[in-house]
Amino acid sequence: MSSPHVRPAPGLSQAEAALVEHYPRLVRLAYLVLPSDSGRHRRVLAAHSVAQRALPRGKAGEGGAGVPPQRAEADAGYAFLRMRVLRAALEQGRPGWLRHVPRALPQVVGLRLFPRGGEPDELEQELSELPAAARAAYALRRLDGLGAAAVTELLRAAGVPEERAGAAVAAAEELADAAEPADPCALQARPPDLLRRRRHARTALFCGIALAVAAGTVAFLPDGWGPDGAAAPPYSENAAAEAALDPQGLRRIPEDVWQRASRSDFSVWPARGSALEDTGLLRRALAVWARPGDGVSVSATPGTQTGPAPGPAQLLFAGEAGGASVVLLYDGLRLVRYAEPVGAESGGAALDFARVDGADLLGASAVVVGRSDGNTRYLTAPWVTKTELRDLAAGGGGTAPVDVDEHGVTDAVRTPVAGAAAGGGAAPCTEVPVLEITAQGADVPFMLADLGELAPALLTHGAPGEGRQVAADAEARQRWARLACNLSTANGNGVRAVNAWQFAEQRLPDGGGAAQWVCTRAETWRGAGSRSLAQFVAPERRPGEPASVTASAEDNPACGPRETRVLSGVLWQSPEKAWYLVAAGSEQVSAIVAEGGVTGRAEGRTAALPAEEGAQAELKAELADGGELSMLS
Repeated sequence: MSSPHVRPAPGLSQAEAALVEHYPRLVRLAYLVLPSDSGRHRRVLAAHSVAQRALPRGKAGEGGAGVPPQRAEADAGYAFLRMRVLRAALEQGRPGWLRHVPRALPQVVGLRLFPRGGEPDELEQELSELPAAARAAYALRRLDGLGAAAVTELLRAAGVPEERAGAAVAAAEELADAAEPADPCALQARPPDLLRRRRHARTALFCGIALAVAAGTVAFLPDGWGPDGAAAPPYSENAAAEAALDPQGLRRIPEDVWQRASRSDFSVWPARGSALEDTGLLRRALAVWARPGDGVSVSATPGTQTGPAPGPAQLLFAGEAGGASVVLLYDGLRLVRYAEPVGAESGGAALDFARVDGADLLGASAVVVGRSDGNTRYLTAPWVTKTELRDLAAGGGGTAPVDVDEHGVTDAVRTPVAGAAAGGGAAPCTEVPVLEITAQGADVPFMLADLGELAPALLTHGAPGEGRQVAADAEARQRWARLACNLSTANGNGVRAVNAWQFAEQRLPDGGGAAQWVCTRAETWRGAGSRSLAQFVAPERRPGEPASVTASAEDNPACGPRETRVLSGVLWQSPEKAWYLVAAGSEQVSAIVAEGGVTGRAEGRTAALPAEEGAQAELKAELADGGELSMLS
């Protein structure tokens, strides 16, 4: 259930191979997204420049300072380059003088280049009238064949506001069957304006003198700027923006404020770490946040803006974690993690963003500060008194203590997300380690699961609207044991909490025992984009057998407080080797009707109808109030 998104850089060799293999497609993507008002010649050169600059510099592709991707994809190299090309092309279409700053374009002297075909065609004219986001949506649909939902999420990850991303996809749909777009890799050449070129030659000497003077000012730029730094050159004279770049302006909360504050969240975390006085590291982190250079690997959870801080941010941590120098910042809405290889002042930097507005004591109890070698390290809140590790898939298994240093950083903890990143892919689900936290101000211990983002997700259980339980007690462990392996379906979606709700129990035919029907709902920090799964928990046939996902819904109120009615079904083979369509609904259901490959009707909330292997059927439920309910899909 993963989707295209911003990802940290893959290995440099993998990125190089992807650039060679997909170069024409990346250039065409850039050409379609770039604004057309600069002329076709310059747009062709700019498209090639954007594609070529997508490749990370130096060793930036070697894992990003030990900060692995927040989600994975089959062709990680192309996905990474596509996002960098998309971001760069969209940046050129944003208002302001910044888009006109010249880049290092490929040099073509004495010729003007155009896509083969002569003058702009009708399609190119129509595209030029659309906003950059709509052109990007059209390009992603036409070149990569992505669906509307995937395109929308990619645009959000590239910094397009959520409401504009949906409108862009809708506008692009109208051009879905248009003619083949121009190919900026198939070119024709024409002479330029020769008289104007002679006039330009006379001014070249004066330009050279001006550039020499400007180059002399580079030595006076702040540490971290310039061609050898991770940050791009400064671009704003705004006083608030300048203040946000000053390490001395960072807000540092005293250690005891949280004990007397009226709320418990990230705003009362004290500044911790061994590098709080490392001005160079802090300045580089702020500079890169303000404007990441081409060698910086940037990731963001869906719905999280990646722009600079509006003013001085709050410093949460500065120090080492897993072989990287890490700075963790908070601006009241987002967590921002900057990481670079230990001892490096340029190259290999990574920048991660996560939205955490509205966090409470539980949600602000731990943050990921680093992942490396298959391990994760967390920074715990000052109110956390005990941190333990529990294998959620083991059910009744015990916990293992996790040591926490004087700065609040835990020992390395093996997690599925970090392990998959280190091993190059997802491994079979044999264990699901989660943090079990005991904290001042919380009545009971609670569990946090690493879903590949900066803020781990809170695990709860109970019926929606009836007060979910957070306790990490025997009931919670039993409830989550068979569901744990399916938590990974919510990875990288900006999840705040995941709730498990048992909506029905069913006695299976042919002595099959009792099964449970559970709905899990992953709520996001941004509100939209929730993900619900209906799961069938049959009696175990082998130890650790996970539940079967029978249906899923995204950005849907199903299984939440706004929609507490649910119906789902699945084909199941009994111990007698007979096949049945088994189904169940929530307590409002009075009868279940099957049509299609399986037909029948069952009174009550559960049904078990004889079926053939591979049969497909549609389910509907009759409700006690006379209404009708369709199956979750």
